[in-house]
Order: sequence, then C-alpha cells, then structure tokens
Amino acid sequence: MEVSTMDIPLSRVKELPWRISTRQGFQKLMVRWLLFLVFSMVRPRFLLPIHGHGGSRTAEYLKNNLFKNLSGHPDFINDPKTAIVEVFKQTDADYLNEEKGQQKDAGSTATTALLLGDRLLVANVGDSRVVACRAGSAIPLSIDHKPERSDERQRIEQAGGFIIWAGTWRVGGVLAVSRAFGDKLLKPYVVAEPEIQEEEIDGVDFIIIASDGLWNVISNKDAVALVQDIPNAEEASRRLITEAYARGSSDNITSIVVRFDKS
Repeated sequence: MEVSTMDIPLSRVKELPWRISTRQGFQKLMVRWLLFLVFSMVRPRFLLPIHGHGGSRTAEYLKNNLFKNLSGHPDFINDPKTAIVEVFKQTDADYLNEEKGQQKDAGSTATTALLLGDRLLVANVGDSRVVACRAGSAIPLSIDHKPERSDERQRIEQAGGFIIWAGTWRVGGVLAVSRAFGDKLLKPYVVAEPEIQEEEIDGVDFIIIASDGLWNVISNKDAVALVQDIPNAEEASRRLITEAYARGSSDNITSIVVRFDKS
C-alpha cells in the first residue's frame, strides 16, 4: 500500500482558522478501476474531490474544466445552486462530445464543497460523501447515488435502463453508482445532475469528505466519533484511513478533514 499526504496551509474563514488534510490509500485490485483524486482550492473556497473509474480521462477533464466552467457562469455568485446544476450537466455533455471515437469507456464521480460567506453548498454526483459534525452529532450533507435507491432505480427504469445484482447492485450490470460524469455507454441512465444540500457553517466543528472506500465500512456516526477529539486535521484523516483498512475495506480510500477551529 502506498500512502501520500497533502497539506494546505492555514487560512481564515470569517476569523475561524481552518485546515485541510488528505491521505490517499491505493490498492491495485482491478487495473480498469483507477483512482484519480484532485483537490482544487480557490476563492471562493472550493473543494473538488474527483474519483475516476475506467481510467483517468474523465477525472482529468473535470480537473481542467469543472471549476473553470462554474466560476465563469453568470449566476455563480447570485444563484449558485442553479449555476452548479447547469454547469455539471453542460460539462458532462462537453466531455462526452470530446469522447467521440474513444473505444474504452471512462467516468468519474465528483463531490464539491463550496463555501460562500457563511453558507456551505455541497453538490454530489456519485458515491463519495460529505458529513458535518455539529455539537458532536453527525449530519449528512450528501446522499450516495446508488442504483438500489428507490428513487434512482425508478429514474433509471423510466429512462429505459435496468439494474441487476452482480456482487452489488449495478446499472446495466456494470456500474455500481447511478450518477457520474462520462460513462457514455450508460447514458441516459447514468446522469451527471447533482443533488445539492446547503448548511450554515456557524456551529459546524468540522466536515469529512471521503470516498466510498471509507463509507463502505464506517458509518457517519462512527466517523465523527473517531475524530471529533483529534484537533489536527491531518491526524484525523489518518485515523479514518487506518480504521477503514482495519475494518476490512477493499476499495480505494480517500479522506479529507476540514476543521473550523473557533480559537
């Protein structure tokens, strides 16, 4: 197992210091499922974890274009929710247009955390997850896009698709997430339309953004309990990764901890 660490220096958000740490664990389980993680940090504060599958083409495209497209949207500041939905869908369409002629399919999930003033907007496509801690309680800020979700299954079937059990529930017997960028062979069943949740940042102690390799074995409540007494974000992220492996996770695991210290 190879482990890498990235630190982003301390900054200020409304006089609250915060820091970000991530640890990435890689296991070569299936060559065709490659992890490509990018964390983009700009103003307004924007986090973009990208989890690619079937190769890195889709993740590379998102890294280069998603935030650029979002920041250039005319309603990005005044109506960020509308801007996010429109940009996600258009970026997916633009990518698919560039993919014409490619024989091998590729895709990527993306979970964005956008801090605008005192509001945190979380937009999710796929099965990475954002969980906030407020007064010791775990508050989910995203819901995984899994084919077995009743609303997702209904959407897929109404579009003419199907899901079947193949070790886990999969769209068309192939993909274990119901929303993603790319995956042109599974359109229009697998879509890149995000679900968005908004949370006031006041009173939030920290947030955890992690890939499904963590959430497959650790509940929201357990994750918060594991790190709520660890003041250092890097150490907290390391603790989550270590615990996920100890609990038998066999998937790639990535964790980001963003702590909003009041001192």
